[in-house]
Amino acid sequence: MSTSTTTPAGVLESLPGQLLIGGQWRDGRGGAFDVIDPATGEPLRAVADATAEDALAALDAAAAAQRGWAATPARQRAEVLRRAFALMHDRAEALALLATLEMGKPLAESRAEVAYAAEFFRWFSEEAPRVDGGFRPTPEGTHHILVMRQPVGPSLLITPWNFPLAMPTRKIAPALAAGCTAVLKPAEQTPLSALAIAQILTEAGLPPGVLNVLTTADPEPVGAALLTDPRLRKVSFTGSTPVGSHLLRGAADRVLRVSLELGGNAPFIVFDDADLSAAVDGAMAAKMRNIGEACTAANRFFVAESIAEPFTRMLAERMATLAIGPGSDPRSQVGPLIDAAGRDKVAGLVDDARAGGATAVLDGGPLPGPGFFFAPTVLTGVAPDARLLREEIFGPVAPVLTFRDEDQAVAAANDTEFGLLAYVYTADLRRSLRVVEQLEAGMVGLNQGVVSNAAAPFGGIKLSGLGREGGREGIGEFLETKYVGIAR
Repeated sequence: MSTSTTTPAGVLESLPGQLLIGGQWRDGRGGAFDVIDPATGEPLRAVADATAEDALAALDAAAAAQRGWAATPARQRAEVLRRAFALMHDRAEALALLATLEMGKPLAESRAEVAYAAEFFRWFSEEAPRVDGGFRPTPEGTHHILVMRQPVGPSLLITPWNFPLAMPTRKIAPALAAGCTAVLKPAEQTPLSALAIAQILTEAGLPPGVLNVLTTADPEPVGAALLTDPRLRKVSFTGSTPVGSHLLRGAADRVLRVSLELGGNAPFIVFDDADLSAAVDGAMAAKMRNIGEACTAANRFFVAESIAEPFTRMLAERMATLAIGPGSDPRSQVGPLIDAAGRDKVAGLVDDARAGGATAVLDGGPLPGPGFFFAPTVLTGVAPDARLLREEIFGPVAPVLTFRDEDQAVAAANDTEFGLLAYVYTADLRRSLRVVEQLEAGMVGLNQGVVSNAAAPFGGIKLSGLGREGGREGIGEFLETKYVGIAR
């Protein structure tokens, strides 16, 4: 991709539209399918449609390359990742436009995603040489203990559509750093960004077969073919909880190593001593990042009764000022949702809440086409059994509820089967520590509305998943521990 390619036509034409298998770009046996622009509902371009046969060819390549890549010195693996980091920054504008075209988010957010996505290459380039083990005598002094950490082996990486650049790099980088080869299956809605990343890694010197990319409109047979193959040793999936549960059941038959980053239902708690202006700023970031289409998005706002009215008013005023339009328009702050089904789901959740007695403080809703736009919405008086308090909204809708005391706030926040992320705003240090300790979530944003960072472990508990991505913990998901007993 040329660094000067920053027009939609240029960005799209510069991409390969084929599968990457064994270092070669090749057509899919299933033909091709169209990638749709969510701002218009029209096709952007066609890409190869992989079949189960293509999937096995990709695993053939990954398995053949595994021994050589695992034996490659960690410093050399690191240098490939570091070059990929630099190339992503060199091509930031083109990559940002590509993500916006296929996913819909505003350009400003896509630029931020490029920086975030590239950071995984830099972070794990630094972690690759730091994989360690141990050597020590046994307590009784009869022999020595040698602990080694070795790559798991060929891995299947399945990524969602909402962060089409960052989700692939968050999985690819630790896998490659650990010495694992991989087959990447991006979401059918957003395969173009994944192809661009594969192109960059190839240019960065990644050997053939170490990363293989399968784009497909029908992921079920592709996934099934790979999960049942004994050469596959690891599955890393980000997406919905039902699909993650299905994959976990499939992986159980062969006892595959599994990492799952699944759904969220993040509470956003604002106590009465919080800085109100800062809390609203954080709420805007936590709710409106990525048009609300994020597992980390604030889904339920719990606000102390004494400040609920000004908080709700300020939040609604801020959301009402956001400019809605195609993400490629630099003036846009709210782009389209991913597709008609996504837009209709959000509309259905709002309709259900209003039928149960909710009141719209900011009355948004679905907008006429072209494209799949939904105007920001703020609701109060939401009934406890409303679906949008139980399900991921994945759109720009903010239900605001009230609480009387700390115990009630924590109980309401934990009243969900999910446990990915929670947000807390308070000026009281002791309360901060009490509440953070009690919240059932894998991550907490304390007085901040964005927590994602390549250097931090990302992941949840309960139905939000297994394992962690990013941080020092991320590379461990792609390593096995081997113990060797050595006689004295």
